[in-house]
Amino acid sequence: MRRRVWEILEAAQPEGVASRRFELFMLALIALNVAAVILESVRSVGERFGTAFALFEACSVLVFIAEYAARLWSCVEAPHSRGAVRERLHFALRPMALVDLMGFAPFLATLGTADMRVLRVLRLLRLVRLLKVGRYLAAFVLLRRVLQAKREELIMSIALTFVLLIVASSIMYFAEGEAQPDKFSSIPASMWWAVATLTTVGYGDVYPVTMLGRVAGGVLALLGIGLFALPTAILGSGLVEAVQSARPPQECPHCGHPVR
Repeated sequence: MRRRVWEILEAAQPEGVASRRFELFMLALIALNVAAVILESVRSVGERFGTAFALFEACSVLVFIAEYAARLWSCVEAPHSRGAVRERLHFALRPMALVDLMGFAPFLATLGTADMRVLRVLRLLRLVRLLKVGRYLAAFVLLRRVLQAKREELIMSIALTFVLLIVASSIMYFAEGEAQPDKFSSIPASMWWAVATLTTVGYGDVYPVTMLGRVAGGVLALLGIGLFALPTAILGSGLVEAVQSARPPQECPHCGHPVR
């Protein structure tokens, strides 16, 4: 029985009807929970259907707790199991297991809490359940593999972004500090302009007025466009490689050998 539970929850196969039905049920439940959080934020809807939202929340939490307990109980059936205790401890520390735990932990934390500010913050954490979708959708699994394969390139591009952010803030502080001491009073204060400029958002609430500041701002804006395109290019190429490697190899219709 424990192995069958593990096969349904963890070792889902394309031909497994029970596994597929369970995945569809959990996807629907997660989508309904996210929709409930969004609708509950509307004051009129939340006041009118507050009891229904609370009942649905309680039922969902029971399902999430049962799912987490079943995964923790059946994980010892995984190949190359380290033993009951070690395997369950290893499972509990996995990122997706922690996401599963966060799916119902905020609800349990609100029990017996009277402070409304704490309640609002903890109840908002229910949106973490949206991350549980990554366990059931193949696209999220593929994206996770791409992130793992391209992590060094992504870390490098993020590091370059932070370096450029610091350089841009420093340049604008020295170029605009005297002309606009209220807006460029320090390097940390100048980072707001740097973030808005390098991300091409350009709110317009803070902008350079000196000639040196405008020239530096234009150059930094052009550099920001290219630098922020790096992570997109890295993820795009990684996804293309992952999709191509996932496809079955094509065979030549004449000789039957794989086509490269």
